[in-house]
Amino acid sequence: MLAEMRIQGLGVIEDALLELDRGFTVVTGETGAGKTMVVTGLHLLSGGRAEASRVRVGAGKALVEGRFAGLEGEQVAGIITDAGAEPDEDGSVIALRSVGSDGRSRAHLGGRSVPVGVLSELSEQLLAVHGQNDQLRLLRPAEQRAVIDRFAGETVGAPLAEYRRVRTEWIEIATELAERSGRSRELAQQADMLRHGLTEIDSVEPKPGEDAELTEQIKRLAAVDELRAAAGEAQSAVSGAADGDPDVPGALGLIAEARRRLSSVEDAALRDLEPRLAEAAVLLTDVGSELGAYLDGLDADPEKLEQVLARQSDLKKLTRKYAADVDGVLAWAEDARQKLSTMDTSDEALAELARRRDELGTELANHAAALSAARKTAAAELAEEITAEMSGLAMGQAGIDVIVSTRAAEKDDPQTLEIGGEQAHAGPDGVDEVELLLRAHSGAPALPVHKAASGGELSRVMLAIEVVLAHADTVQTLVFDEVDAGVGGRAAVEIGRRLARLARSHQVLVVTHLPQVAAFADRHLVVDKGIDSDHITRSGVRVLAQSERVLELSRMLAGMDDTATGRAHAEELLSAAVADKEAAENGKHHRRAAQRKKKAGAPKKAPESGRGDGK
Repeated sequence: MLAEMRIQGLGVIEDALLELDRGFTVVTGETGAGKTMVVTGLHLLSGGRAEASRVRVGAGKALVEGRFAGLEGEQVAGIITDAGAEPDEDGSVIALRSVGSDGRSRAHLGGRSVPVGVLSELSEQLLAVHGQNDQLRLLRPAEQRAVIDRFAGETVGAPLAEYRRVRTEWIEIATELAERSGRSRELAQQADMLRHGLTEIDSVEPKPGEDAELTEQIKRLAAVDELRAAAGEAQSAVSGAADGDPDVPGALGLIAEARRRLSSVEDAALRDLEPRLAEAAVLLTDVGSELGAYLDGLDADPEKLEQVLARQSDLKKLTRKYAADVDGVLAWAEDARQKLSTMDTSDEALAELARRRDELGTELANHAAALSAARKTAAAELAEEITAEMSGLAMGQAGIDVIVSTRAAEKDDPQTLEIGGEQAHAGPDGVDEVELLLRAHSGAPALPVHKAASGGELSRVMLAIEVVLAHADTVQTLVFDEVDAGVGGRAAVEIGRRLARLARSHQVLVVTHLPQVAAFADRHLVVDKGIDSDHITRSGVRVLAQSERVLELSRMLAGMDDTATGRAHAEELLSAAVADKEAAENGKHHRRAAQRKKKAGAPKKAPESGRGDGK
């Protein structure tokens, strides 16, 4: 919900803080005091169009800041996270919009600068502003269909889920068939190239890392003389001359002489060194043996070298064509095999895809028809309930029709379904187009709501819809601007009563000039107007105490704030509103009790034997 909102330098408002709460909040004030600036501020906070003309005279910029608390839902969390915003410690997040006198606009969310569109996305999940001449949320074509879906709940939700599941597979199969059919020659050529490459690679049968191993072998075979000389000299240095020449004793002979000399002395420190020389002799013996084995296996083999070079040449032919090394060639081969498995362009494969596409199309058409039928049933119920609500909103002769029709497919539309002999566009939400039509009075033609209704009537239609959808609407904060335009008397009382009813499940903020509506509010804000020393209108917003509400309602009652009659009338309005809300609350408790009793079930009948307790 919107916990608080601050407005600075917007219109006549210099600096105002609106402390909001759950339930029904009303905003009143004299004409020209700046009540509509509250709604304008909400529009800006929702990513609406910024106009330099809205900036207060003498101010460098207008600023609107809102704090949203109690945020719920994955979409809301996703928007905040994706924007890099940082919620406060209490989980609330602050949105800010500024408009300079030059018309430039800035947006921030959670302390981060964000595109204005981010505020728009967030507000669609949190706010619904209903005011005259607005592009209202519920008048968008997609939203009108969503109205029925929310109203119907699982009745529409179940067939819609099945429709979407089948449609996903249908599109995948149809896309694959179109791609294979349209690119059959190209795919056939690619398949031939892949098969040729695999044949060439398979004939060589490369092994992982084989090219590196061959390089080492070639180096060894090509330099066998140098390697033999080096290994032989090293062995002589370790073990001594091969012919036993005492003049070339080798390291082992020298160590043996050193051990003999140390073992013959009486000094303990020198004798302690002898075991370490023994360890060195063991290590050198192992090295000498390994050098001897190396020399034994180092015979020159020109034929072997030729074989290894030939193998290396075969591998290089592959690496020149397919990858930088043998491991890359093997990876290319694996990828080629996977591609070939999906490139079957034979007549049999295409026929199987076409059969599966048609089979899914038939199944999808059945789900679409079931979805349309569920929506039409819900549309009739929805229209009846909205019309009933409108009868108490000074629109007793008006009526709503909710029309569900099939969206015709355009020429060459790849997502075309045949339903009942008609070619329909199979969109992600079905084949249905939904439109809300208004009959302004009996005998009047049914026209789209935004064309048939005046500004005030449009807001009342939206109020009626919101009341009907209160159980299913996910947007928690509803704002109504001049929803009572052109009405008075009992109709105004009915509007106040419905807004109070709506406030049981939503946060409701209403800008009004009617005391009958304001009396039903849980919280009353007033916009005060004054003139500063420069003769510029200056307004602020404050919360009214109960005693102050009486004076404000008196003022709204034809300006009778200083008369006993006006105060008495205002007190009567407040008392009647409180009594009405208490009665509605008690009625809700009674209904809940009745429902609990019904769930518990009626008492079991006593046995016919007359024993009553069954014992």
